[in-house]
Amino acid sequence: MLGLVLAVTTWSSCKKDGNPHNLPDVDPKDYEGTIDGFRSTDEIYPDNLIAYFSFNENNNEQISGVAPTSTAGATIVDAGFKGKALELSEGYLYFANQFDAFRTDNLKSFTISQWIQISNNDATKTQLFQLARPGLLNGNIDIILQTQNRPASNIDFLTIQPYFSTIGGSRQDNVNNALSPTIGPDNWVHLVLTYNGTAGTFNIIANGVSIGGFNNRGVGNNLFNAYEPSELIIGGNYNVIPGMEVNGDVSFAGMTGKIDELRIYNVFMPTAIAGSLYRLGLANQ
Repeated sequence: MLGLVLAVTTWSSCKKDGNPHNLPDVDPKDYEGTIDGFRSTDEIYPDNLIAYFSFNENNNEQISGVAPTSTAGATIVDAGFKGKALELSEGYLYFANQFDAFRTDNLKSFTISQWIQISNNDATKTQLFQLARPGLLNGNIDIILQTQNRPASNIDFLTIQPYFSTIGGSRQDNVNNALSPTIGPDNWVHLVLTYNGTAGTFNIIANGVSIGGFNNRGVGNNLFNAYEPSELIIGGNYNVIPGMEVNGDVSFAGMTGKIDELRIYNVFMPTAIAGSLYRLGLANQ
C-alpha cells in the first residue's frame, strides 16, 4: 500500500504543466488579417527606419523632410507599386547634404528596401542607389545593376552587384550568379540589400528569396565603414550629373525605370523578415 502511495505521489509530481512560463493566452482572432504576424509594412523595425521615400507626392525624404538639391528626368507617376512612384528617364535625384542617419557612428548595419521596375539595356550600367562620397566615383554603398549585360528583351535575368566601402579602405561586393527575379516594364521587383555590421554578412534578397552568391564578406578591416562626408544619389552617381563628373568613366547612365517605397534601416534584416516585407507589399499592407 505504501508503494502505491509513493508511485502515485511520484507520478503526480512529474506531471507536465501545459504553460510552465505563464504565458498569456493567445486569441487566434488577434492574428486575423496579418501576414507572418504583421499587420502592415510599418510594423517591421519601426524604430530602425532612418529614411523613407514614398514618392506619393514628391521626391522628399519623408522623415527629415529634405528635398533633393537637383533632379533630372524625374517624374512622380500614378502607376506605382503602392500609390504613386518615381519614374526616371535617364534621370536621378541628388541630395547634396549629409544626413545625420548616415554618419559613420550611426550606420554600422543597414538594410535598403525598394520596389523597382527595371529593364536590361545592352549598353550602360544602372546605379540604383548610392551613398556617395564627394569627389569619388565609388560610394559608401553602391547598388549597381549590370543592365549593360543583356538586351531589354531579356527579362529572365538581371545581374545585381552591390558594393560597400570598408574600414580598411577597400570595397566588398556580392552578386547573383544563378538566381534572378523576372524584370521588365510589366514586373515590379522587391529588392532588399542588407548588411550585418557584426558578422559581415551581406545579402541580396529579391522577392523574398536570397539570391546572392557571396554573402559572407568578412570582419576586421573588411567591415563596412560609412565615410564622411557623404551625399545621396538615387538613380546615378556623380558621373551622370552634369558638372559633377569625377573622372572619364562613361559606363553608367542615369536610371531608366521606376522606384517606389524606398526604405532604409540601420539594422540587418533576416531573409524571413524580408520575405514578410515582400508579402505585405503584395497585400498592399
